[in-house]
Amino acid sequence: MTAQHHGRDVFEYALLRVVPRVERGEQINAGVVVYCRATSFVAARTHLDEARLRALDPSADVAGVRAALHAVEGVCHGGPAAGQAAGDDAGRRFRWLVAPRSTVVQPGPVHTGLTADPRAEVERLLELLVR
Repeated sequence: MTAQHHGRDVFEYALLRVVPRVERGEQINAGVVVYCRATSFVAARTHLDEARLRALDPSADVAGVRAALHAVEGVCHGGPAAGQAAGDDAGRRFRWLVAPRSTVVQPGPVHTGLTADPRAEVERLLELLVR
């Protein structure tokens, strides 16, 4: 089975979750990272519902969470914000972003699908799973 299938390519994605108080395990979805190897595409889109975040943790560092989410988008673009990851290919940046970490912004499990348009998939998943 090849990655190419009726004009559609395999893509991988992971949700970005905000876990304001790790010990409580409560979380809200705040973004999605999409990677398509066939087209060397990686992108993230984020949307932080501040009211929901404050409902889970009134003392949450909203600015810090927002900065962490923007940093994920920056790593995808591969610009100066990506730091050491800037020189990496799309796949390496995706793997780095979805590696488990115990910070307030955490990636969820990686899922796969087929798409004809990875860029549109980022928006579709953001609407479906985050907004």
